Amino acid sequence: MSGGQRQGLYIGGEWTEPDGGHYEVVNPADESVVGLAPEASRAQVEEAARAAAEAFGPWSRTRPEERAAILDRAADVIQREFEPWAELARAETGAPTGIARGMQVGVGVSRFRRYAKGALEPVERGLPPQVTEAGPMGAASVLGALEVRQPVGVVTCITSYNNPWANPAGKVAPALAMGNTVVVKPAPQDPLSVFRMAEALAEAGIPPGVVNVVSGQAVEVGEAAVDSPHVDMVSFTGSTGVGQRIAEVCGRSMKRQLMELGGKGAAVVFGDADLDAAVMGIGTTFSFYSGQICTAPTRVIVHRSVYAELVEKLTGYLAFMKLGDPAVKGTVVGPVISAAHRDRVEAYVELGRKEGARIAYGGERPVVGAGRGFYVAPTLLVDCTNDMRVVREEIFGPVVVVVPFDGGEDEAVALANDSDYGLISYVWSGDAARAFRVARRLRSGGVGVNTIGRNMEAPFGGFKRSGVGRDVGSYALHAYSETQSIVWAG
Repeated sequence: MSGGQRQGLYIGGEWTEPDGGHYEVVNPADESVVGLAPEASRAQVEEAARAAAEAFGPWSRTRPEERAAILDRAADVIQREFEPWAELARAETGAPTGIARGMQVGVGVSRFRRYAKGALEPVERGLPPQVTEAGPMGAASVLGALEVRQPVGVVTCITSYNNPWANPAGKVAPALAMGNTVVVKPAPQDPLSVFRMAEALAEAGIPPGVVNVVSGQAVEVGEAAVDSPHVDMVSFTGSTGVGQRIAEVCGRSMKRQLMELGGKGAAVVFGDADLDAAVMGIGTTFSFYSGQICTAPTRVIVHRSVYAELVEKLTGYLAFMKLGDPAVKGTVVGPVISAAHRDRVEAYVELGRKEGARIAYGGERPVVGAGRGFYVAPTLLVDCTNDMRVVREEIFGPVVVVVPFDGGEDEAVALANDSDYGLISYVWSGDAARAFRVARRLRSGGVGVNTIGRNMEAPFGGFKRSGVGRDVGSYALHAYSETQSIVWAG
């Protein structure tokens, strides 16, 4: 999309001019205009929710094979347009080319494929019959029971800015596979990719109203998408603070919720760990979306016996990391999403310095090319303690904090669990039995043992303030469904 192209809203199967005009989507790498995104009015969001509600009945009754075919065809379209859409994703997110291709558009394709198959998964499960004696409720009988998963209804999907393909696809595809209809409200910083996803679904034959996309910078756009009486469920990925406000609104009318919120992943490194492997894992905080990812191992809790060596290895790892224009081959660390977010991350680094942390690497604003773009130096804060705000709060940037410990498993677990967050944590140890023992004690929705890898069929979600519910794999299908029981006398 060129800088002057105007994007319309997608409501009820029609591309619609926005009531609020358009705003500029800015490339974080060079501050150029990527395109013009639509600013929806509250009335238009309500129109989208109404369209989704009207489409729900017919769509929920379509054969699973038909839903699967549409999702598969949408994946075909995304694959066909892979190159230009990956270029758009790189431009509006600032992700390096390899990330935009493989982890953004590529994951988008794979998620549509996965939930095309998911549409065909059984939604009924027979339960053991129950024999009841004669009594006040009637004659003796044998009662059969069936567990049935039903679609929830209209789902509002509010998606994150760090991945405008994988995150929306991970919501929209399983929701549609289960027979729900959706209103998608993308992050205001990079919504254009989500409209391309809507194009793919439209070409694939999605019926009018089943998928609607509304965007805008104004808070009222998101508010309208949450509080509409036509909406039955809200699926949100973003900060814990915003998630709490959404949950309060949902509570008033008992809307269902799926919340993937903040993280401050603990990386527990014992004295017998493979430090090179640990450094490679922890280093992804700097390289993966420039730290703008809630699953990152940002909080390193390392045994004093290997503390100095780990810090030295992390510092050496950082020295070879190429920061720069994400369009240039070999770039590992690109910009963060906006000037405001760059300022926020830099403020945290300065706060860490004032709190007594030592900056072992980074800390200064890098200059790339002509000096434009929202770049943050990958930064390592060491000699930290658990009471520091930089250790306790989510920075959401390329910043790692290191906290030493002197004792055994109990101290490591206590430090790791002393957090408001509990999304994904990590354990590195040469003793597999200890690693698994510690993993089970961590108050975290997921734990990586000697790896940062994810099994994409395993449940994903957080403890504590890191979220509500689980998705990924078949768990996403369950998340976008209500469980109904049907009982009969035999």
